[in-house]
Amino acid sequence: MKFLLTRRRRLNPVYLAFMAVSFMVGIAGALQAPTLSLFLSHEVGVRPFWVGLFYTVNAVAGIVVSLLLAKRSDNRGDRRKLILFCCAMALLNALLFAFNRHYLTLITLGVLLSSLASVSMPQIFALAREYADRSAREVVMFSSVMRAQLSLAWVIGPPLSFALALNYGFTTMFVVAAILFLICLALVAFALPSVPRVEQSPEVLLTQISAWRNKDVRLLFVASMMMWTCNTMYIIDMPLYISTVLGLPERLAGLLMGTAAGLEIPIMLLAGHYVKRTGKRRIMLIAVASGVLFYLGLVLFQSRTALMALQIFNALFIGIIAGIGMLWFQDLMPGRPGAATTLFTNSISTGTILAGLLQGTLAESFGHYTVYWLALGLAMVSFALATRVRDI
Repeated sequence: MKFLLTRRRRLNPVYLAFMAVSFMVGIAGALQAPTLSLFLSHEVGVRPFWVGLFYTVNAVAGIVVSLLLAKRSDNRGDRRKLILFCCAMALLNALLFAFNRHYLTLITLGVLLSSLASVSMPQIFALAREYADRSAREVVMFSSVMRAQLSLAWVIGPPLSFALALNYGFTTMFVVAAILFLICLALVAFALPSVPRVEQSPEVLLTQISAWRNKDVRLLFVASMMMWTCNTMYIIDMPLYISTVLGLPERLAGLLMGTAAGLEIPIMLLAGHYVKRTGKRRIMLIAVASGVLFYLGLVLFQSRTALMALQIFNALFIGIIAGIGMLWFQDLMPGRPGAATTLFTNSISTGTILAGLLQGTLAESFGHYTVYWLALGLAMVSFALATRVRDI
């Protein structure tokens, strides 16, 4: 009876709505991101330099816009209204890419809409944190299950993206993404809760003002940025490394990434379950140590079997830092879940910018192999920095 009551409590409509929204936003993003470079190259017809410039401009704009909106979201207004606005911008962005092939329009209006849309996911997680706190729900497990929806979306989304784009065209693919965002709008409007702001104590307000001055926040941001730089360099470089250096089939890259994404789901759930016993700091250190082993393995081994086996370390690395890392930021910045979640996502965006610059320069000047040596070095530095961040 106790189990049934607990199960019923966990599967309440609001809980399911959060899961559905995070999954659908994740699927819509996973539809658009994997084929974006192909879209710009084949459909818009621009050279590789302009493709890279688009990614850089998009990442920088996303950081600026998300920081501005995050500050507003934590101080006033209904966070759910901001999520609705961001999903509406995502819908317009998908429709723009579906029917427009003018590069200047895409890198200006498209980037603006995309940067506004990118705020939706951190705000959904911030609203989930506020809802969990007010409803006495287990925060870590709730967030871990939500984060697992994103991993599931990235298991399904990329193959579906290529299938739609290559078989039915990019217009169809972007229209499908727009329909998903339309469904998200309905779910957010009618199923997600509106959580009132809680008046903060003077001590918490002082913490809010000085959050970035906090040494732990700065160290965690730099460590997280380095972790995501490693991961993004791997994602960018691996397909090229496999085909041009190792002489393995190109489809192996997709199999490796899909395997890691699939393994991340149970790892996220297990991390959410055990984090109460181990603490966020210890479990994060396990994750970063797994990252060090993963990149060390990439330096030492090149066979198909070894690359597949190494994905367990990759999944431990990304599966844990993607969920527990965000919660660590939130705990270090009490009363500011929106700003904390956005700071975490901006560490990912900053890592993406650095990864694009570093991977391109290293691969062109010194070869693909050096990319993994740098990733190993960055992973080791991020481990050292993480050991200096206090546990919460």
